[in-house]
Parts: sequence; C-alpha cells; structure tokens
Amino acid sequence: MRIAILAVPFLLAVTCHEVAHGLAAYWYGDPTAKFAGRLTFNPIRHMDPMGTLVFLLTALTSGFIIGWAKPVPINPRNFRDIRKGIIVVSAAGAAMNFLLAVALYAVFALMLAFPPAPGGMGEFFFVPLVNIVRYGVLINVILGVFNLLPIPPLDGSKILAELLPPRLAYKYMQLERYGFIILLVLVMTGMLRFVFAPVLSVLAPLLHMI
Repeated sequence: MRIAILAVPFLLAVTCHEVAHGLAAYWYGDPTAKFAGRLTFNPIRHMDPMGTLVFLLTALTSGFIIGWAKPVPINPRNFRDIRKGIIVVSAAGAAMNFLLAVALYAVFALMLAFPPAPGGMGEFFFVPLVNIVRYGVLINVILGVFNLLPIPPLDGSKILAELLPPRLAYKYMQLERYGFIILLVLVMTGMLRFVFAPVLSVLAPLLHMI
C-alpha cells in the first residue's frame, strides 16, 4: 500500500521535472530532448532502472525515499545564450516541482474542505487519494530543494558554476566525479535530514502530518 501511494506522486514529480528541463532547453534552441522523444509526460520514457529500484527499496525499508529518472539529453552548444540557457534549463526542473507542489496543495486543501459523505463509495477512495496528493506535495518540494543543492552533478551545481568565475567554476565542477559518493555519504550519515528538517517542519503541519 505504501508503494502504491508513493509511486504515483514520485513518477509525476520526476517525469515533470525532466520534461521541464527538456522544454526549457527547446525554448533556448536545443532540440536534443525533442528528437530523443523525451518531451513526453509518459513516465516510462523517463524511468531509470537503477533509480526505480532504489526507490522501491527505500520505500519498503526506509523513511527517507530516494529515486531518480533518466536525465533528459541536452546540448548547451545549441543554446542561443549558453550561460543563460544553462542557468534557466538547470532551474526549470526544480521550478516545475515547486509549481506542482502548489497545485497539489490546492487540491489537498479542497479535498479536506469538501470530504465525501460518510458511508458512500467516495469515502472508500478518499483516504488513499488524500494521501497520494499529500505525498505529492511533500515529494515535489523535497525533489525541488534536493536538486538545487550545490553538489555536482545536481542542478544547483550547474547554476552555481555559471555564476562563478571560469577558473573557479572549472575546479568546482571537478567534484562531479565524486558527486555520487558525496550524496551517498550524506544519506548514509543522516546529514541530509538536517538539510530537509526546516522544510519538513513547515510542511508537516500544513499537510496534517503531525
């Protein structure tokens, strides 16, 4: 049941995140994602086997869920303005997640304001649907914040690299080869929980999770 409730908002969040990257790149002149068939909201086109497996394992065994989709292919050399294009395209995924979180929270508030009549079929589906929308808000906010962390290869690192002087940016992006290890250490040591603690402290009462 837990996986069924989490899978829908997770797939929605990562699919829209990648589509946003691809659409922003297309807007700036790069059709790579379009030609690769990635400007679609079909989640199967975006699923990464390892990312999906990690999601299933953490959903079953952990309170902290991890997962990812296949990155949308992008060629910055096609951008009309490379520096601005990289910043906007990198920020587009998180921006989409935050917009989704706002939209889903509006749906969540409406569902609580107008619950179904007790005893009917609507009440049977109400609780799981509310939980799907509730976790949709949570997952989208966490995914947006996570991707803005300045740890290569996350989107936040690409934004920061474009804002740094070229020589410093080059040295900074050398950390990308260690990025997965850094993220793994942060997860295994629980340090990521400190990053998300302020976010969760705001969201929990809004989503009636306390």
